[in-house]
Amino acid sequence: MASYPTYSPLDLARVLDGLHPDLRILGPEALAGRHPGEDRANLTAGVIAQPASTEAAAALIAWCRANHVAIVPQGGLSGLVGGGVSRAGEVILSSARLSRVVAIHPEEETVEVEAGVTLEALQAALAPHGLTTGIDLGSRGSATIGGMVSTNAGGILAFRNGVMRHQILGLEAVLPSGEVFSDMTRVVKVSAGPDIKQIFIGGEGTFGFVTRVVMKVEPIRPHRAVALVGVANAARALEVAARLRRHPALLLEAAEMMWPRYMRDHAALKSFDLSWRDGDTAVLLIEVSGSSAEAATALLEEELADLWEEADLKGGIVAQSFDQTRRFWDLREDSGFYFAAFPDAPSFDVSMPPSALDAYVTGLFDRLSVIRSGLDAYVYGHIADGNLHIAIAAPGHLHPDLKTQIETAVYAGITASGGSFSAEHGVGLDKRSAYLAHVDPVKQALARQIKAVLDPDMLFNPGKVPF
Repeated sequence: MASYPTYSPLDLARVLDGLHPDLRILGPEALAGRHPGEDRANLTAGVIAQPASTEAAAALIAWCRANHVAIVPQGGLSGLVGGGVSRAGEVILSSARLSRVVAIHPEEETVEVEAGVTLEALQAALAPHGLTTGIDLGSRGSATIGGMVSTNAGGILAFRNGVMRHQILGLEAVLPSGEVFSDMTRVVKVSAGPDIKQIFIGGEGTFGFVTRVVMKVEPIRPHRAVALVGVANAARALEVAARLRRHPALLLEAAEMMWPRYMRDHAALKSFDLSWRDGDTAVLLIEVSGSSAEAATALLEEELADLWEEADLKGGIVAQSFDQTRRFWDLREDSGFYFAAFPDAPSFDVSMPPSALDAYVTGLFDRLSVIRSGLDAYVYGHIADGNLHIAIAAPGHLHPDLKTQIETAVYAGITASGGSFSAEHGVGLDKRSAYLAHVDPVKQALARQIKAVLDPDMLFNPGKVPF
């Protein structure tokens, strides 16, 4: 068996410096004091390689393969499952300098973009052409396109446009061997054998490093109306969403639900008046677009009035200004407010058929109360596609037995309902046990076989997903 030297972060920084003219190396000194992003262990490796070209990324990866140095791909550091966590002796491969919007094709509604471009930057580049992305996230300011590809991100528009997998037409990536995989097609219709690029979408950087993609985009619909509506349950919220989706003059842009504890505690923190709400009910945030802001607002008000008794609505308020719209959305998108009261609160990201949501949430609260009297959760999410975010109202770093009981309560019945234990955040380190417990064994075996072919030395993002 070949023996390889063990490199300290400082050694790696020195050896890699000058490897390629398009490669910038940041060593321990440069990283001192830098914010690590969502996970405190993201920068533990102590050395970051930042290529400005695919060729530079390939040179770095080929060197790492030859010297048996593990690589941790990173994007905007906004991942929530530990997929970017690194260790000393590894090299962080960052997409930060792959930051070009290469080409916008307005006539065909596509864009070619490098992996380090943030979603917000891409939306800004598309806006002058009257276009925008068909996917949107609350973390748009930090989430990179490459990171979104690697986690198969979903977000606000998934109920209408699908997830990242449905937005990608073409993709370029550097394999663990240092070879460049290139499938930069710009068309929807491709029937030319297996679609190999799909292994990189949702692969969380374990099969290769994504450098460029071709994405579908869509026309901007700037004329919006936003409302908060009190609803008794998810079924009532889905009635409202379904009615608006069928409206001939409106397009539903968002349907986001916040269950009572989430709404009550967040509104109190933000000094947001809930007197319009009839009782301690859940709240549905809805946004629609129309021919003008005035028309969208008027039609939304008409539809809600018509639905009032039929859907048993528990109050409602339609935004009358941009500032009010921003405050409505802030209640939903500033979702980490509970960490102040419950540091490192255990959080989950599940999905199931929307029709199963009410039974699931009711059962979840019951199961938590059995574990410990008073144990509760903040529940909110993308109601129209069945994606719920759940944060347990307890501080993190739980005793292993309690953590296992909570995970069992959260994941109960999800696979049987046709759902997923991870809807849009990925697996990373944090959800490995859930992956092993809830993913079909044959699917797991196939993933391991593909990994063994592409990365036989297990150097790409080791320890993440099931590898």
